[in-house]
Amino acid sequence: MSNEVLDEVRALLPEIAARARAVDEERRVPAESIGELSRAGVFRMLQPKRYGGAESDPVRFYEVVREISAVCGSTGWLVSVLGVHPWQLALFEEAAQDEVWGSDPGVLACSSYAPVGRLVPAEGGYRLSGRWRFSSGCGHASWALLGGLVLGAAGRPADVVTVLVPRSDYAIEDVWDVIGLRGTASDDIVVDDAFVPAHRVVRNQDLTRLRGPGQQVNTGPLYRLPFGAVFTTTITAPIIGMASGCYRSYVSAMRDRVRLSLGGGGRFADDQFAQVAVARAASEIDAAVLQTDRNVREAYEHAVRGEAIPAELRLRVRRDQVRATERALEAIDVLFKTAGGNSLRRGNPIERAWRDAHAGGVHVANDVERALAMYGRGEFGLPVEDNLI
Repeated sequence: MSNEVLDEVRALLPEIAARARAVDEERRVPAESIGELSRAGVFRMLQPKRYGGAESDPVRFYEVVREISAVCGSTGWLVSVLGVHPWQLALFEEAAQDEVWGSDPGVLACSSYAPVGRLVPAEGGYRLSGRWRFSSGCGHASWALLGGLVLGAAGRPADVVTVLVPRSDYAIEDVWDVIGLRGTASDDIVVDDAFVPAHRVVRNQDLTRLRGPGQQVNTGPLYRLPFGAVFTTTITAPIIGMASGCYRSYVSAMRDRVRLSLGGGGRFADDQFAQVAVARAASEIDAAVLQTDRNVREAYEHAVRGEAIPAELRLRVRRDQVRATERALEAIDVLFKTAGGNSLRRGNPIERAWRDAHAGGVHVANDVERALAMYGRGEFGLPVEDNLI
């Protein structure tokens, strides 16, 4: 099937690639790149049609994410994370959607889902305070999706929720100075006693059970997918793209390279060990793409048919998602290890992809042992309870 947004994006890739080193050094994806990608329709692929969005097949969205990530990991990561938020906003009450998109359907939202915020009930909503870390691309956003705990009697947690907060209600603190994904500017967000109306709060349990209030107005199959499947694939797709870009850079750089070493020279491409490394890396990347695309496509087809998405499929999505991250990192490690000393230079695409992919690999959605254990529990007929399935 055609992907018109991908066609638009491919024309932008040379410039995005040319900016990649500056993105890494300056710790920011420039507004210029975000504007170009916005005009290409990237950030509206998962937005409801009723607000002018494309309401696309999610597999197409992840295809776009991988292509951008292949030339700039930080830009691809932001595309994935900022681009998935319209999907989640569509699950909020209609009043919240109107508040966000009513005057500007192209507005962006960032997120930080750890339930570190504290919500105290107030008339018509809640009072919210807290500090959230790792909010990728928050400087480009006008709204934030933030995790929090609703406090009940005696100040004890009563519910886990996600709240929607406008830019006027939070401060951004520049703290992002890390080894990988440097350009994502995943800074801290601070809220000090802001009022959040009830329509801008959604229970995480409702999202897991596919009971988001926005499903009453956004009835398409895209919005009947589990949060766990969509969100975790959003984290893995750019990492696969980074591995793919690293592979392309590696093959291009090594094809004509002549090795100079004490152990003997010769063309690198003639080395059987190098040939095996390329084969292993290519296979791991292909497997990662094929499994993640298959699972998302199968879940989407269930939704198109109006069928419940089986627990077995939800667990398989998570199993293959974390394995896809592992496969991508294994591919990059094989390539990095055999690329030679020149690839250690800062700004080298192989070195940058290695740093970016490993930085993405530590995201909580990539907790491999936990996800695999959940799959094993399911196979043995044991109960599995987790918001990310």
